Amino acid sequence: MKFVTRDTDYAIQALRYIAIKTQEDKNVIVSVDDIVNDCFLPREHLRLLLGKLTGCKVLKSYKGKLGGFSLAKSANKINLADIVKIFQGDIDLTHCFLKNDPCPNIKKRCKVRAKFKEISKVVEKELKKTSIKALI
Repeated sequence: MKFVTRDTDYAIQALRYIAIKTQEDKNVIVSVDDIVNDCFLPREHLRLLLGKLTGCKVLKSYKGKLGGFSLAKSANKINLADIVKIFQGDIDLTHCFLKNDPCPNIKKRCKVRAKFKEISKVVEKELKKTSIKALI
């Protein structure tokens, strides 16, 4: 089971990189080329992810020859739960399926589902406690 998708992983790597580059000077704009070259991320895929992060107001984008990206808010105010939710939706480990149909226990009180709900809450709490700043 993969908990973190490739999109989420790449987004966190890019945000971490931007946070490192802008920690001394908040006015620094980080180019896609810099992120691609230093983080070894695929350019076109990264551009889509950065666009989504901009749309969700995690990043600011700057157009033109000297364009690029900067954080829209402080790195200590961007947590991993925010990023997971942007790219993967709500943190919920209880998505049960049986041959593409919802599990028949979904309407009943399923002890397995209840336990996974508890675990999901713990995971979300830990992800909320971990900021991009903490990853620098």
